[in-house]
Amino acid sequence: MKHLLAILFLVSGAAQDKPQRPNVLWLIAEDLGVELGCWGTEQVWTPNLDKLAKDGVRYTRAYTTAPVCSPSRSAFMTGMYQTTIGAHNHRSHRDDGYVLPDGVRVFTDWLRPAGYFTANVVTLPPALGFKGTGKTDWNFHYGGEAREGKEKQVLDFARAKAFDSDAWADLKSHQPFCAQINFQETHRKYHAPKRADPAKVSFPPYYPDHPVTRADWAEYLDSATELDRKVGLLLKQLEDDGLADSTVILFIGDHGQSQVRGKQFCYESGLHIPLLIRWPSKFPIPKNFKPGSVDDRLIEAIDLSATTLAIAGVQKPPKMQGRVFLGEKSEVPREYTFGARDRCDETVDRIRTVRDARYRLIRNFMPERPFLQRNRYKERSYPVWNLIKELAAEGKLTPEQAFLAAPRRPEEELYDLDSDPYEVKNLVASPAHADILKRLRAELERWIESSNDQGRTSEPKELTDTLERKALESDAKQPPQKKKP
Repeated sequence: MKHLLAILFLVSGAAQDKPQRPNVLWLIAEDLGVELGCWGTEQVWTPNLDKLAKDGVRYTRAYTTAPVCSPSRSAFMTGMYQTTIGAHNHRSHRDDGYVLPDGVRVFTDWLRPAGYFTANVVTLPPALGFKGTGKTDWNFHYGGEAREGKEKQVLDFARAKAFDSDAWADLKSHQPFCAQINFQETHRKYHAPKRADPAKVSFPPYYPDHPVTRADWAEYLDSATELDRKVGLLLKQLEDDGLADSTVILFIGDHGQSQVRGKQFCYESGLHIPLLIRWPSKFPIPKNFKPGSVDDRLIEAIDLSATTLAIAGVQKPPKMQGRVFLGEKSEVPREYTFGARDRCDETVDRIRTVRDARYRLIRNFMPERPFLQRNRYKERSYPVWNLIKELAAEGKLTPEQAFLAAPRRPEEELYDLDSDPYEVKNLVASPAHADILKRLRAELERWIESSNDQGRTSEPKELTDTLERKALESDAKQPPQKKKP
């Protein structure tokens, strides 16, 4: 009898060590486009992410729904368009008690009742030599999972936590888990060791070929190289802890490139993100997943929440707009992806976009505002932003580059991404593309209406005036900038 009990105890313990459902680990890079070796970029060294792509699936058409961090993170953490839930203006609702609509939660709240342990990891094993940033950056007050309507949500805010832990050490003893680790490297300012040769880097033709541009682009690639080094250490730690074979790995960027026409703008460079998924060997491979392959389906970042819930065996909430793209619960693939930019910092704007498998349509609702309208963050952190202005004044820009320095923007922009991947040939006036333009216009308008786009109502002028005043006060405190050579 004692022997039988001992065997049962060992079997029970082994069962606890092997979760019946997979763990899920999100690795989230900041401000990173698809400038990785597995996408063919030169002068960047990303062997760990390249191997992740080789062992898993590389998704070539993954898009965030906003080209700046707080709206994008508000969206993919809830599985909802930021424009639907009122989280579309950058760094908004931090002090006004704004809460999510009823029936909308961060997806970790849907996982906890299903037995998942959740973590936003900051504290890592000391031997790794770095920490996670713990970034959330949501445009709403978080109210916790136990709530009954908005009044209780506000009351719960002070003591609520979106994650159960911030420590890596807690993961092994709390399975199944859903954890995320945020990496800062590709967010400005860059601090990576120098490796890329500025003379050999390749960048889009809408940036001037100038020593400032080349040095800046090399620093961006070096930051991706440093990010890859840290991801490699993390994946090795996962193996050493015996978790690699039971953990789904998702690597994403929170939005596109930390470059002038990337972050804050609705071009490919601002919305196109890397998405790599590796499936663990201890669990059956799900439907629509083929290790070692490339997947060209259109995917939005809000689909990651819905798909993570499906991986965990959790029913997708009725209001969630994200679509499941893996497993038996997979939904109809997207024909279109949508994106939106609204106020960023003190800079007011409204841009909406739709793309299909080939074309992107951009609608500039404020075409009278130039692309390079005043934005202190970009002016202080993006040297090429100021370089473009200087070279424009000297008449030293090509037509593609001068487009960024024009006093106004077109109301619409239409691009053929197959023949024009850098989006420099606007086809709005092309008779050959009239039907495509009409179709995409209709889809964009349909989405704006059906998703209840909150950006149709502007923020109060008192609020934007306050933001401008604070920006001016910040200007006064800044030391004078040294002019770059």
